[in-house]
Amino acid sequence: MDDYHSSSTISHEYDRPVLVEGLRSVIAVPIVVGGTSRAVLYAGLREASAIGGRTCDLLVDAGKRIGAEIVLRDEVDRRIRLLDSLGRHVPRDQSMAEGIREIYGELRPLIHSVPDGALRSSLLEMTERLAELTRPGNADSRVILSSREVDVLACVALGCSNSDVAQRLSIKTETVKSYLRTAMGKLDAHSRHEAVVQARKRGLLP
Repeated sequence: MDDYHSSSTISHEYDRPVLVEGLRSVIAVPIVVGGTSRAVLYAGLREASAIGGRTCDLLVDAGKRIGAEIVLRDEVDRRIRLLDSLGRHVPRDQSMAEGIREIYGELRPLIHSVPDGALRSSLLEMTERLAELTRPGNADSRVILSSREVDVLACVALGCSNSDVAQRLSIKTETVKSYLRTAMGKLDAHSRHEAVVQARKRGLLP
């Protein structure tokens, strides 16, 4: 709206805080997720003039980014609820163990694409909890894999090819091969499959 004070298309419920700040021109961008407005991004000017063009585009783009982050946060919350329902005991049913491994493999590639530090920490904590659910009691912790080596093996465990892994992690195929080689060397494994098996025996993968 070009002039908040004289606009007849709003309720004027928030006149006091808005007008005290001297705001005249106001733009509101709804953050829509799954067809539902989850938040509203506001911007204003202390003069009566039309807001459009570059400013409007920037706000809409910002709204889309916020919407994408809300989607990701919703997914993290859903996974946390799933973990809570599973509890902290090692699953005896093989199908449940495979389900945990699949969730783990899907989450690992997300971590490095999240700009929010707090959200990244939540995702890392979540994957650690998943690994704990299937960690053998006699796990050998002497082998230490880097975060990226774990990411690659988690994808390999899902049956991903090197090119699939590269796409999931947004890295080059040659980089995937390099991580695989170093991980296989640390685990004394001679194949991708053996590397996954050895990582699971040592509690490095669920």
